[in-house]
Amino acid sequence: MNDQQHMLSDMADGLFAGLGPSATMEAHWSQIEALALSSLLLPEEAGGFGGTWQDALIVFRLAGYHALSLPVAEAAIAARLAAGTGLEGRGTIASRTDGTVEGDCFTGAVHGAVMSEGADFIVAPGPQGGSFLVATAGGERTPSVNLAGESRDVWHFESVPVAHVTENVFVMGAFARVAQIAGALDAALAMSVRYVNERKQFGRPLAKFQAVQQSLATFACEAAAANCAAMGLAQALDRGNAHYEVAAAKLRANRAVGIGTSAAHQAHGAIGFTQEYALHPITRRLWSARSEFGGDSHWAALLGGRVAAAGADRFWADLTALTD
Repeated sequence: MNDQQHMLSDMADGLFAGLGPSATMEAHWSQIEALALSSLLLPEEAGGFGGTWQDALIVFRLAGYHALSLPVAEAAIAARLAAGTGLEGRGTIASRTDGTVEGDCFTGAVHGAVMSEGADFIVAPGPQGGSFLVATAGGERTPSVNLAGESRDVWHFESVPVAHVTENVFVMGAFARVAQIAGALDAALAMSVRYVNERKQFGRPLAKFQAVQQSLATFACEAAAANCAAMGLAQALDRGNAHYEVAAAKLRANRAVGIGTSAAHQAHGAIGFTQEYALHPITRRLWSARSEFGGDSHWAALLGGRVAAAGADRFWADLTALTD
């Protein structure tokens, strides 16, 4: 990590640690604007930070670590994709669309729009491929939430103009979830290790029991694998071609969620499931992130198809290729 990334990490860590829950979406958006991180992925000539995807990994990962219920990652991605389209203001992203795009007009529904109340535009995957931006002023919002209780709205549009973009918002959304999973797993692991060292059973700390040690060692391996997958994907995005890495990273991170959350809750016992305890918001967000922007079956089928299409001679070379 270079000096600029260390500075970014310290800044984001301090800001995220100090943020509390907001009562309204307007307060959420005001906090994002105060952070000024929506310009993270914009070039300097456009008034942005000029950050790379490895810079974004630092911020997105810390958002996951602190269980931040703000669309910081989504706002940064939306701002990057909106550059040069003429759409300005607050932006967010969505994971799926149903409908048709004819020319520059869209009719249909946009699903999974992240905390879109108060957003000026949404970037969504096109129903026939590609990505597009659509202004929320021309649509009707139906509120919905994910497993963690976070807003994932549905928007309905009737023949509204859209701006087409070449970059893939679904891939960027998957990267954001991989980074957040990596951070959240580290947070849950640290919380579990601290708990088993403090909690005593049969006159000694839980951490002294071999079964507990083995469970948390497995958890640590899964957290490390998710963080490595996130870094590999960030490096691939910076190179400009992440077709293989995004499928491998999201699938690996998704699988780490199941093992990691199971170990965390086993270590904590019943207290880990209570809404007031700090583990609860972390694991619910992990379960939500696992299914958003491609669940296990989606990325497994895509990855397997690409491996099969490349042929047996390419398998080992692609599997062991360096990502730096």
